[in-house]
Amino acid sequence: MRAVVYTRTGDPSVLEVVQRPIPEPGPGEVLVRVAVSGVNPTDWKSRRGGGTGAPPPGGWQIPNQDGAGVVEVVGEGVDAGLVGERVWIWEAAWQRQWGTAAEYTVVPARQVVRLGPASFDLGASLGIPFLTAHRCLTAGEAMPDRINAGAMDGRVVLVQGGAGAVGNAAIQLARWADATVIATVSSPEKAQLAAAAGADHVVDYRQQDVVEEVRRIAPHGVDAIVEVAPGANAETDMRVVGPNACVAVYAGDGAGSLTLPVRPLMGPNARWQFVLVYTMAEAAKAKAVYDVAAAAGEGVLRVGPDAGLPLHYYPLMEAAAAHAAVQDSAVGKVLILTSERDLSS
Repeated sequence: MRAVVYTRTGDPSVLEVVQRPIPEPGPGEVLVRVAVSGVNPTDWKSRRGGGTGAPPPGGWQIPNQDGAGVVEVVGEGVDAGLVGERVWIWEAAWQRQWGTAAEYTVVPARQVVRLGPASFDLGASLGIPFLTAHRCLTAGEAMPDRINAGAMDGRVVLVQGGAGAVGNAAIQLARWADATVIATVSSPEKAQLAAAAGADHVVDYRQQDVVEEVRRIAPHGVDAIVEVAPGANAETDMRVVGPNACVAVYAGDGAGSLTLPVRPLMGPNARWQFVLVYTMAEAAKAKAVYDVAAAAGEGVLRVGPDAGLPLHYYPLMEAAAAHAAVQDSAVGKVLILTSERDLSS
């Protein structure tokens, strides 16, 4: 089989396409023929490592956490009924060498989820972005701990950075749950993407006063904020939080540290919650996987330009270019086609 491998950390040039034997699933594992591999920021950050050229743990690594494909073989103790199932994969490469940037991968059975008739493109886009968004939306006391139709009726959610992958996922999940969604963006083009994802209100922070606009829509403040740039947005977030609101921070903006005023945030009992999907509590992760799978199964999750998430395709041989695109902040979702295109129809 063909697989993308790196044996030292560094820039995208360390990625090589090599021939490897098809792996055998061990006890509790499944072998998946991968159709599409999704690329996330944490994938290139792991590949870059410290930039020292040091080898990854184990000496080699197939990158990428997310993907979708078909289960071919199951290991001991795994339900044989999974064979032939179309599935999406989450956290394939977390503390393991077998990521999804390969024609085949092996993962623990709990990390494959039935995809049903949904496209492999959607499946490869679900893992890290949607699980992260789920946690951001459910971490606060004013929010439900599960997401389904109607679960957030009456709540107001602010998504800072509504044109990003996690922002897009948060908009889709919150709208499915009937929340009122306000999204911030940096351009008219990104405003169109956030609106396509389902945002009720879109604010261009370069042209409009975010606090004024949010307070106009939600005079009593918002219930949850999905935050991509905590350093730049701390003042805004502080001024728009409502009672018992939660600001869920899932990314950094290079600020390095965050300073918050104590007394103004004590009044509304506001919470700042930091979110890293890989290390979040297992109970929260299990709920996220279940709810995201349910949403996908109901057909309410979408990808592509009509869903506010343009797709950028790369063949396996151009995995380095795919990583570079994500590292350069490509707008939309970068996907690597690991098999023939008709497999992902």
